[in-house]
Amino acid sequence: MRRLRTISTRRLYGLVAVVALLAATAGIAQAALGGSASAPARKPLDRAVLDALRAPDVQGVSARVEFTNGLLPAGSLRGSGASPLLQGAKGRIWVAGDGRFRVELQADRGDAQIVDDGSHVTIYDPASKTAYVAPSHSEGGKPHDGTPPTLADVRRGLNRLATSWTLSGARPGTTGGQPSYTVRIAPKDDGGLLGAAEVAWDAVHGVPLRAAVYAQGNDKPVLEVKASHVSFGRIADSALAFRAPQGTKTVQLDPPQGAGASGHGKPVRGAAAVSRQLDFPLAAPAKLAGLPRTSVRLVRMGDANGALSTYGQGMGAIAVLQTKGSEQIGSGYRLPQINIDGATGTELATPLGTVLTFNRGGVTFVVAGSVPPVAAENAARGLR
Repeated sequence: MRRLRTISTRRLYGLVAVVALLAATAGIAQAALGGSASAPARKPLDRAVLDALRAPDVQGVSARVEFTNGLLPAGSLRGSGASPLLQGAKGRIWVAGDGRFRVELQADRGDAQIVDDGSHVTIYDPASKTAYVAPSHSEGGKPHDGTPPTLADVRRGLNRLATSWTLSGARPGTTGGQPSYTVRIAPKDDGGLLGAAEVAWDAVHGVPLRAAVYAQGNDKPVLEVKASHVSFGRIADSALAFRAPQGTKTVQLDPPQGAGASGHGKPVRGAAAVSRQLDFPLAAPAKLAGLPRTSVRLVRMGDANGALSTYGQGMGAIAVLQTKGSEQIGSGYRLPQINIDGATGTELATPLGTVLTFNRGGVTFVVAGSVPPVAAENAARGLR
């Protein structure tokens, strides 16, 4: 695919990390999991990555996908209405040659969707009938200039990545009956509860076949995505379009200030600027649970504004979402209750992190991070 073959050096630096953490959305669909084959020839990691980036372009890919989610504790899901994003599911994926994609995970009470239209990523959760929308490209990123990466480019990217992550070599083998290479990546320092991630890619097409995420001290993946029944060819625009079901609520990250129907405008960031857009007091201390505040962004839930703050860096960071209202996120699940300075909330502890939600003074707070429950609780109690 041309978008993956012609990539700027700046974006190449983060390629392996991005694939390892986000392949569960777009890249994993570009797989061919049929037939049988023997392992490819052994190669150094830099050469295997370069060959993948320079593999021949295809017009598009469609496939069946299977998503396994082992994050939730047993017995926490009620009935059959749980989101396929939480309990795992099978579905379909379509990826266009320019990188746009749509993932559809099927369930009896509605299909979950993950869609990238080239400018925004939309994640639709049928259980809550909510669509979460965020920019799909980081601000300030430069578009690729069409120049294929060189071996020197790949080595610089891997060397930069290796300052914070431990990388395995490109392990030859077979994945889903296809010749493949597998790389394992693990944080060197504070990775939160993340232990490692693995990505296997097709040795011929240069596209991912499998992605898996492991928690610390666990040799079984808690998240895994794999694809099968793959077809190559042009993807119709209709297969990539997201159509919001009736009654869908929208949560928009970085909504532009003063934007009209065109969506143009400047995102609102910074504690002071965000606070002026809220009709409730913003709780964003300079430090939280010993971590410095790194950003505050405006979010929008339907017609109401909210705030998303982050504390710390990397995988050990903590995020805080605050919106006006009393609806408890996660109220449809059997989750342990917790008291936050007199406010009753719920806490979801998983092998990869903790999500804690509570309501105080008509404002709902959600605290989340790849941290143990005690760290999330300390952060929640520091929100003043």
